[in-house]
Amino acid sequence: ALMIARTVRPDLDTGACCEALDRMANRCRELIIEPSSTRAKCRLINRVLYHEMGFHGNVEHYTDPRNSFIDQVLEHRRGIPISLCMIYLLVAQRLGLELEPIGLPGHFMIGCFLEERPFFIDAFDGGIFRSPDEILVFLRTHDMSPDISELVPTPVREVLCRSCRNLANHYEVNGDHGRAMLFDGFVTEFQAIYTRNVM
Repeated sequence: ALMIARTVRPDLDTGACCEALDRMANRCRELIIEPSSTRAKCRLINRVLYHEMGFHGNVEHYTDPRNSFIDQVLEHRRGIPISLCMIYLLVAQRLGLELEPIGLPGHFMIGCFLEERPFFIDAFDGGIFRSPDEILVFLRTHDMSPDISELVPTPVREVLCRSCRNLANHYEVNGDHGRAMLFDGFVTEFQAIYTRNVM
């Protein structure tokens, strides 16, 4: 994700971004009282990210390309579902929580399969927890015919591809055709590399 950001900001200080994620994880760690369930730890991540630090979904300017770059989201505290999920996942990983990216049609969430009953986290909507049934209802309300298979984790390569697709679309909407083509090209490269690797 940071390498993608550096295509637009070559002088990006990636170390500073990692340190920002470390600080968020350290703040969460200060609040955790063991033994704590995964759900309880996720509630503390929500407290730190959304209440203390003010991260939120950028509803007003959704197609602003800055919403997709992890460094910009860390700086401005605004993003779209996939970029907010990335930050949430990276903080959770630092806490030893192996949460999963879930690429739903038209939305992105986080899945937790570490407890007896799985649950999902909507990073764009303040970290609200949702059950599998609620996710399926959510998809139906958006005129989709959901299948339970859509709740399985999304591979990292597809997360990056989807992020680049968003950037291509958002740059196109904003009239920057050159950068739209650049990120379209990245999607093609990701897919070509994957195809070669599986053959």
